[in-house]
Amino acid sequence: MEPMDTVGKSKEDVSLPKATMFKIIKEMLPPDVRVARDAQDLIVECCVEFINLISSESNEVCGREERRTIAPEHVLRALEVLGFGEYIEEVYAAYEQHKLETLDSPKGGRWASGAEMTEEEALAEQQRMFAEARARMNNGNVNPPRQSDSD
Repeated sequence: MEPMDTVGKSKEDVSLPKATMFKIIKEMLPPDVRVARDAQDLIVECCVEFINLISSESNEVCGREERRTIAPEHVLRALEVLGFGEYIEEVYAAYEQHKLETLDSPKGGRWASGAEMTEEEALAEQQRMFAEARARMNNGNVNPPRQSDSD
């Protein structure tokens, strides 16, 4: 039986995409430096453990505030508690940059901030989308055929 490192998951179920991690490792090093495959695997395992550690401590910080949702400030506080305080400024800057990038992305755009659409506009858009969906469901028929009682 495998050890359960994460709630409900075996160690093999919890990992990071190795190709992405290897690319990050390669980009951080000078071009003439090579990294052995087992060293790359070890770095990936360290990253997984770090994520587990930060997540667990963030959960503890969140719980002490009697909250159920871990917020960015809980993660930053967890970094401080775990002795990674010197990274907080850089982590916060990366978080702020991420927020800016996701607001400008198609996924984050006008739906993420909610500030670009009034409630009335959102309701009108919702009604328009419902009407389109109904039309598609009815194959373009506004009034779908009714089944007779004799069927």
